[in-house]
This record gives sequence, C-alpha cells and structure tokens, in this order.
Amino acid sequence: MTAYKRILLKLSGESLSGNQYGIDTAILLKYAKEIRTAADMGVEISIVIGGGNIFRGLKGIDFGLDRVKGDYMGMLATVINGLALQSVLEKQGAKVRLFTSIRMEPVGEGFSHYAADQALKRGEIVIFTGGTGNPYFTTDTTAALRAAEINAEVLLKGTRVDGVYSSDPETDPDAEKFSRLSFDDAYKRNLGVMDLTAFTLCRENNIKIVVFNMNTEGNLKAIISGEKVGTLIEK
Repeated sequence: MTAYKRILLKLSGESLSGNQYGIDTAILLKYAKEIRTAADMGVEISIVIGGGNIFRGLKGIDFGLDRVKGDYMGMLATVINGLALQSVLEKQGAKVRLFTSIRMEPVGEGFSHYAADQALKRGEIVIFTGGTGNPYFTTDTTAALRAAEINAEVLLKGTRVDGVYSSDPETDPDAEKFSRLSFDDAYKRNLGVMDLTAFTLCRENNIKIVVFNMNTEGNLKAIISGEKVGTLIEK
C-alpha cells in the first residue's frame, strides 16, 4: 500500500545543476532512478521541472531583457530539462509522456488535461514543461495548477533542504524545522514555501504540500510509503 495514488513532483532547475551551470548528469541519473523506483510502486507520477539552471526570466531584466521575452526564454529552458529527464527515464525502461504548454511538436505534445490523465492511468510518467505558457508565472504556480488539473493528492516539492524552517538553516544555526504546518500557519509566518499564487491554488484545492530534500536517496519512496519526511503542509 502507498500513501498516495497520484502525485505531482516539483523539481527546481537549479537542483539539476549541482555546483555547475546546466545539467549535472550524475544528479539527473540519480533523480531518474528515484522517480522510476516510485513509479514501480504503482504510483501515478507527474513532474513539473524548472529551468533556472539554464535561464531565469527575472535575471534577464538585470541586463536589459524585456520581462515577457525573458519569461519565455525561461519556459524554453524547462523544456530542455524535461527532455533530458524524459530521455534518461526512457533509457531506464520507463514509459514517459512529455507535454509542453506552448505547442512545439515534435519536441513535445501540447498540453491536454484529458491526455495527461489518460497517460497517468496507463502508468506512464508525465512531464509538464513550458510553465503555464504565460509570462509572469513561476514553475511553482505551474506545479500547483497542473496538480489541481489532474487531481493530484499531493504536491511534492523536491529541494536541497530537508523541509521548511523558521529561517534559512544555511545561515541561521538556530533555525527551527517544522515537521507539519497548516496553510494558515505557513502564511502567517511568511515562510515562503512557494509563491503566493501557487500556495493559494494548493490551499483552495485542498492539495497537500510536502517539502523535502530530493538529494537524499530514498526520500521520495519513503514519502510515498507514508513515512514522515520533510515538512507536510495541509489544512
């Protein structure tokens, strides 16, 4: 038995880069192995991946780029990351369906709620790329939106820290880690779990959020098995 039947996993682009620019293949392979193991447990897995390891739209403003064009560049970066993850997963024997929010066949299939739902029911791993398809929205918002659209029970936010803290644990040795929070508590404490649009979407659609360290081997499987890992945020 698993704790969840259908999940959405949010991965940051920066997590794929390691200590370098672009994609660290060792980390990519590690993530793919973790995802494949979870899929073999019978869980329906969808993934939203960021593009910050390649380009972040807001950074473009600093050197004169138009915000809208910069955001579209960031969306394209997520497609590159999605294609890399799809390729590695397929080499491990997984069946993977990649959707793009902006139509760009033959790179990926234009997003369709129905097609994504049917692919998940067939046991395929689904990757959503291209953000929401609109500027001014983050991939956190994309993750919350797609989670609501496919009726995911939980949004798993894989990061490089092991949960939500009262302050930055890398700079504050006295930072307190939370094992569980309500949406109201997280909002009142201004903990910055996700951007406000994404956070509100999860809250209004009763989608649980688990923030955890994706770099710790076995964490994804443990969460799906019902173990207490990271920080759970729920009503």
